[in-house]
Amino acid sequence: MICTIYSHHVGFENIKELILSNFPKGNILFSKEDESDIIELEIKGGLLGSSKKIKITYRERLIPSYQIPEIDDSALTANLKGLYGFVDSLPTVNEKVKDLFLHKILTLNCEFTITQENGEVKELATIIENIAQELDAVLFVEPETIISKSSGQHFLDKNLNLIIDTEGNCEIDTLDVKINSDYFDDDQNQLEEDQLLRKEKNELILEEYNIKINRHLPCVESENETTLRSPKEIAQRVSALAVVNLVAFNSISEEEATEYLKEYNLWDFTTENEKEFLANPTDDKKAQESWKCEGIWVLMWALNKIETLDFPDEFCDLENIDPDDYPVGQEKDPNIFIDSIVSLRSKSEILDANDLYYRFNWACVDERINGREIEGINPGIVYERQYALNWLINYMDQDWDSVSCDT
Repeated sequence: MICTIYSHHVGFENIKELILSNFPKGNILFSKEDESDIIELEIKGGLLGSSKKIKITYRERLIPSYQIPEIDDSALTANLKGLYGFVDSLPTVNEKVKDLFLHKILTLNCEFTITQENGEVKELATIIENIAQELDAVLFVEPETIISKSSGQHFLDKNLNLIIDTEGNCEIDTLDVKINSDYFDDDQNQLEEDQLLRKEKNELILEEYNIKINRHLPCVESENETTLRSPKEIAQRVSALAVVNLVAFNSISEEEATEYLKEYNLWDFTTENEKEFLANPTDDKKAQESWKCEGIWVLMWALNKIETLDFPDEFCDLENIDPDDYPVGQEKDPNIFIDSIVSLRSKSEILDANDLYYRFNWACVDERINGREIEGINPGIVYERQYALNWLINYMDQDWDSVSCDT
């Protein structure tokens, strides 16, 4: 395989015409395989030359959109979720471009792979660039091909310039993210009333605090589409999280935390990342883990142990929670807390908060990628709270260590 080309635009007939216009002398065979359309081109090599063969495999999302739905509507949608997670995990020398690329992945609606099966077509690099330009595409490229820009797997823009590779290298300053308004309007017509009201209400909150609003930012899932984490699962998660957080703030040692978690049967509810932290809690890791107090605050709010999340301009103070309502403490059995939890806030309340923090985080990211520092709210607090809220609503079925905070 030379590359996989991804685009926001769909329509196999249009793609086919574009490809064929670039291979006018090829013998063409069309076929279909599962969700994919196949084009096989044979280019004659002249009197003495051997034939050259190129195979193109095309597929698209069932419902074109500008965001990736929580429920897979096609194999490509599932693949795009994995692609997003892969790119999100990569290091980078240019956070702005990486953020824009993640935004662009959400808008991708079709993909087609180009494989050179026999011989070499000398014009192929130019042809690929022509197609990429026409479709405003991004490309996933293997090393050592005619268009490669890195020694490992990497992504190129429509000009065949490096967006990012596995080492975090980048050779562009920006990346266009364009959305077909027809997809947006179609989605708007399918929105449920609770989604529209939630968006409208939260935009009024942003206006009140003079925070930038993206009117085209989509709604979060509707109540009918959402399945919340169970009260018991939330109680288990917040209990393990609270113990690990004590280590982050140097209240107990990592040995004491590990012993406590095992003694009270919480070790199975401790994530792999948390176990790695407890195995080697460096000062840098402690500083990073200490931010999870905001996640604890959100989960305790979801369990009705805190009245309000408050505006995200000041750090929460876990000591303001009644000790009788807190899951852990000296010689305190967290299972008593876990067993006492039988209910949580309504789905409407949690989605209201999720939608609001989604919009908060978009404003924070927008300021950051434009080289500015947002005023009035703390981006770190916003991120950690959206992280916990996304986990609460089962966003993209991600476990605690893998939650993404899309904007």
